[in-house]
Amino acid sequence: MRTAREVLIRPLLTEKSMRQKDEQNVVTFRVHPDATKVEIRAAVEEVFNVKVAAVRTANYAGKLKRMGRFRGRRPAWKKAVVKLRPGYKIELVEGV
Repeated sequence: MRTAREVLIRPLLTEKSMRQKDEQNVVTFRVHPDATKVEIRAAVEEVFNVKVAAVRTANYAGKLKRMGRFRGRRPAWKKAVVKLRPGYKIELVEGV
């Protein structure tokens, strides 16, 4: 069993995710690729002391990249979109 800090890698702070945070009370995280929705829910509730209404996940394949004549691949990753219950809020960036 992974700890909460192993499940949640970092928050995704994009324009879309910040708009969703303000309008829909939704927070987006980059999570461990093997993490389940149940693990993600428990990790968010433990770390941020909030209640989670729903968790949606998406897997992203790593992109092919070239460095000169050498080809490589970026690692695959997983995104979790966490909807919080009404009355709960997570402040990821202060002063913005």
